[in-house]
Amino acid sequence: MTSATEAPEGDLIARREGSCGVIRLNRPKAINAVTLEMFRDVDKALDRFEADPAVAVILLEGAGERGLCAGGDIRALWESSKVAGDLGKILWREEYILNARIKKFPKPYVAFMDGIVMGGGVGLSAHSSHRVVTERTKLAMPEVGLGFFPDVGGTWLLSHSPGEIGTYFGLTGQTMNGPDAINARFADTVVPSAKLAALREALTKVRPGTTSAEIKTLVEGFATGETAGPVAAMQAKIDNWFAHDRMEDIVAALQRDGSELAQATLKTLGEKSPRGMVVTLKLLRLARASSSLEECLVREYRAALEVFASDDFREGVRAAVIDKDRNPKWSPPRIEDVTPAMQAPYFAEIGADELRFN
Repeated sequence: MTSATEAPEGDLIARREGSCGVIRLNRPKAINAVTLEMFRDVDKALDRFEADPAVAVILLEGAGERGLCAGGDIRALWESSKVAGDLGKILWREEYILNARIKKFPKPYVAFMDGIVMGGGVGLSAHSSHRVVTERTKLAMPEVGLGFFPDVGGTWLLSHSPGEIGTYFGLTGQTMNGPDAINARFADTVVPSAKLAALREALTKVRPGTTSAEIKTLVEGFATGETAGPVAAMQAKIDNWFAHDRMEDIVAALQRDGSELAQATLKTLGEKSPRGMVVTLKLLRLARASSSLEECLVREYRAALEVFASDDFREGVRAAVIDKDRNPKWSPPRIEDVTPAMQAPYFAEIGADELRFN
């Protein structure tokens, strides 16, 4: 039964169903792309559910059939960037603080990562304690194709994937299926989409005080047991190609390999922002030496502010989202033209008050 204190059904629905605090992203026509107000509403819902002793578990889900979430509201960010607005500074600060909160949330937090899960949707789901994917999952961090980099803690997640799998996904923006996502440590369990309703019903009936281990056992009762997708089979090759710390060396390794897969990977990299790839690779290498998600989020925030002011971001969004001509004119156009001076502002220190975690 839904609680009496039910929020109006706007872009985000947050309500208690039995002992489950349900958070539903509710913009199905936009594949639940998340706005600043939605991030704020998720945070308010977590406040309420954390304080409510009748809530045993959180469930994040997306409305509609297409996916959990296609990312943040890129068009709004693009429009603000064009007029030197401050939406990026405000939205990313609040979003990243929310990402860190989800990671440390004191109650079990289950995310149904069904269908499309990208960008900001990854930030709301892949830091949770129980990450459920399905045979329909299409998870990606495609930001390098927008002159950006995998943010929302993406550098932390990707740097903890086995071998160079995370480097591959971060630089190519390629899509993971459900088992790929488990292998890359973005998810935990494959549950058939046909069983999600039954799992959801079971979650509404768990008793208050149910432990995270008990929720894990409950979820696994619906699982297929799959743990490795098609990309895992390519790990030896990926490790060889992507083990380098300079983009030029990764490209050279792919060029030396005459295989069809290497050539296809080269073609994919050739479509991405050279500056975005160089910045992403450095962020991933720094993340490997980081001790916490928060450390990576602070670094991502500094870099995101620089991206927001960049021509590459505006051009990447224009080509992919606004005009949809898929023909961005990157600046600079070649990897070898991305100078240390161009990279430096992305890694400058930021004030302690810019991104503060409770």
